[in-house]
Amino acid sequence: MVSMKFKASWKTFLLLALGLAAFFIYLYIFNVDVPTIIATAQRVDLSIYFVAVIFLILDTFFFSISWYLLLNFLSVKLSVVKSFLYVWYGMFVDIAIPAESISADVTKVYLVTREQNGTSGKVVASLVIQRLMGMGINIVSLLVGISLLLMERQVSGLVLNLTLFLAGTSTIFLILLIFLCFREKWTLKIIDAVIGFLNYISRGRWKLTKIRGEVVKAAKIFHDSIKEFGRAPKTLFASLSFNILSWFLSIGITYLVFLSMKNPVPWSVIILTHSVISAIHGIPLGVPFEAGLPEITMTTLYVLMGIPFDISATSTILTRILTVWLRFFIGFGVQQAIEIKAMKATTSNEGAP
Repeated sequence: MVSMKFKASWKTFLLLALGLAAFFIYLYIFNVDVPTIIATAQRVDLSIYFVAVIFLILDTFFFSISWYLLLNFLSVKLSVVKSFLYVWYGMFVDIAIPAESISADVTKVYLVTREQNGTSGKVVASLVIQRLMGMGINIVSLLVGISLLLMERQVSGLVLNLTLFLAGTSTIFLILLIFLCFREKWTLKIIDAVIGFLNYISRGRWKLTKIRGEVVKAAKIFHDSIKEFGRAPKTLFASLSFNILSWFLSIGITYLVFLSMKNPVPWSVIILTHSVISAIHGIPLGVPFEAGLPEITMTTLYVLMGIPFDISATSTILTRILTVWLRFFIGFGVQQAIEIKAMKATTSNEGAP
């Protein structure tokens, strides 16, 4: 199997730095008082902010448990600890690579199959089911957030239209994904189309017959696994419960950030903003949406919903320090540890008589 070891080069940090630069240019264009932002950040209650860090770790842990339950049901024997570590690894790649909406899932498929060859179809099935759950939760939270906001105050037409657009787009992707799960012939047609395209651009130089056979075999296992999930409501309910718990913790992070600034905001604002960012991040459009654009989007939404600009910008920066930079460095540490261990194991096996 080809190594997928990812090295964080200067280009990785450059992409994140450019995103942050775009955010600060955005603040400059709107004449935001940067010294005020710094002064506001300096008054943060660090004890509350530290609780937000704990929420972040628990959010990741419960998300990992949700995935672990799905894997375990399909007899993919991955420990809770490894599930937790692989999720961190995936989040690191998620942040570092553009078009990140699917890169974490691809990473986790690779990590599990590297350890347990022949399980790719089952792993993909577990990740697809978890993604369906996440999309469903986010669509509901978008509608709940905008409904609460409409009951509390007059809502900007831009916020309303954006929310309805994202809810509708996410629903379309959700339905298409469900159809693909239960239409094996559709999956095979897509595989044939991709293989045909690769054959065309390579002018037949790439020997793809064997690869197609392996992909078709994995697709059959995937669809069989989906059918198994259909007969396991208890497993799905347990996994969904941990997914929902993870979602509550994730919005709790933003609430605690505002609270640490001594500027609590309505839950409707937090739920809606979090759901909008998650919806954009989850739609696989091939757009890098990890640094710069999310900060601009979050700040703009807060302002449109009545939060002062300096408070909006400061809370956005403090939130993204946790949800991007802390995740990035924890994930980087996990990635390095896993790859060093894998390298040592490979060297040991090669040296064995």
